[in-house]
Amino acid sequence: MSEYVIGIDLGTSSVKALLVDREGNVAAEASREYPLHSPKAGWSEQDPEQWVEGTLAVLGELGASDALKTGVVDGISFSGQMHGLVLLDKDNRPLRPAILWNDTRTTAQCREIEARLGGKLLDIARNPALEGFTLPKILWVREQEPEIFGQAALFLLPKDYVRYRLCGTIRMDYSDAAGTLLLNVPERAWSAEILEAFGLDASLCPPLAESAEQTGVLLPKLAEEAGLRGPLAIFAGGADNACGAIGAGILQEGEALCSIGTSGVMLSYESDRGRDYGGKVHFFNHGEKDAYYSMGVTLAAGYSMSWFRRLMGGLPYEELLEGADQVPAGAGGLLFAPYLAGERTPHADAAIRASFIGLDGSHGRSHMARAVMEGITFSLNETLHMYREAGKEMSAVISIGGGARNPLWLQIQADIFQVPVTALANEQGPGMGAAMLAAAGCGWYGDLRECAAAFVRRGRTYEPNAAAAEVYERLFPVYQQVYGATRSLSEALMTFRS
Repeated sequence: MSEYVIGIDLGTSSVKALLVDREGNVAAEASREYPLHSPKAGWSEQDPEQWVEGTLAVLGELGASDALKTGVVDGISFSGQMHGLVLLDKDNRPLRPAILWNDTRTTAQCREIEARLGGKLLDIARNPALEGFTLPKILWVREQEPEIFGQAALFLLPKDYVRYRLCGTIRMDYSDAAGTLLLNVPERAWSAEILEAFGLDASLCPPLAESAEQTGVLLPKLAEEAGLRGPLAIFAGGADNACGAIGAGILQEGEALCSIGTSGVMLSYESDRGRDYGGKVHFFNHGEKDAYYSMGVTLAAGYSMSWFRRLMGGLPYEELLEGADQVPAGAGGLLFAPYLAGERTPHADAAIRASFIGLDGSHGRSHMARAVMEGITFSLNETLHMYREAGKEMSAVISIGGGARNPLWLQIQADIFQVPVTALANEQGPGMGAAMLAAAGCGWYGDLRECAAAFVRRGRTYEPNAAAAEVYERLFPVYQQVYGATRSLSEALMTFRS
């Protein structure tokens, strides 16, 4: 009888589940979408019950798959969108809609955190106070919805609530807890100092668990409804970026992950908990035990490309990018700064806006398309540049997401990053990382590295082109000037935005 694990990726717009065998092959997959609500400008919320309904639906679809007519599932694990606040009452029922990672209502609370903790925040939580994180959301609810906060007994993050509903046990893994601003990241424990600074009771924080730790079994009634034979082990899982790194095999020093989705991430494995980037990049606990990862974020990576596609009338991507490979590196003196939604790394700035610099009458769609790809990659290179300034060298970059589907864009990444860039032959994103956590938890492999050797298959590697790399090396400092040169202009134009 064939054995499988299930990796569940709880994203912002949908939940996706993968049925994976012992060799890392995907035997079946299923997904369900759910809505995102914005009751006010800058607000982003979801109904936790819709996450649960979607997850049960995809489990049922996998349970009915041909593979499971003769096979059995050994375990389930999770990847989840980070930072989202799910406040529970004493009966573990949600008190209000979840406030998501991309909600921006908490600027005042971030300034309060900075004022109270100062430099201690980076020493303890290893990350600056940003609107996306969980602590500012908790403080906002306490200030703006005191009746609701008065009933709060516990907070969870999105995937942790779904896992609780599947197995009845409440836990939070270290990689997701690291994104709350309440965890002492180096010491791997809830921070009594931060909790005390804001008058929060430690009972609000759930018990912590390793990502590959078993937290329970799928409730028998749910297993029966999904057509899954039990008992079926449930494992803690990890934050989406940690699971993305695991799924791409980023489990050793010297390799970085470039992920281009709606936003973009440049992520590096960290074995040293004492490595200090001064808050310029995020620093989180990894899904691998006693390991860490750092990352920089480009808020509008793939989003910039989808915006450009809409601007060009919704052309198919093949037609949209046609001719861009004939445009020389540097796009004929055209630069694009991808600040359509503000920026995160290295400029945590919600007000900055995008720009084309150097546009003239000789430029056409192919020049603009190449400039968009180059600009997104330059933004991601800001993080790689900071790594190098801190003395950390990269020998290779694994590229996933939309930027890994186009050979030209992969070559541009190699030329700008000036290291070999490799695409995955079997990319499945964070869901594969979640499946690997289940496989390791079930004992299929001794650790995640053994699992990665079996599950992760790397495809073509793109080597830097010396001539193009030299152009980009001269152009990158020019790109770095765009933020400072346009910051005041973006601020002045804010009053004219509707």
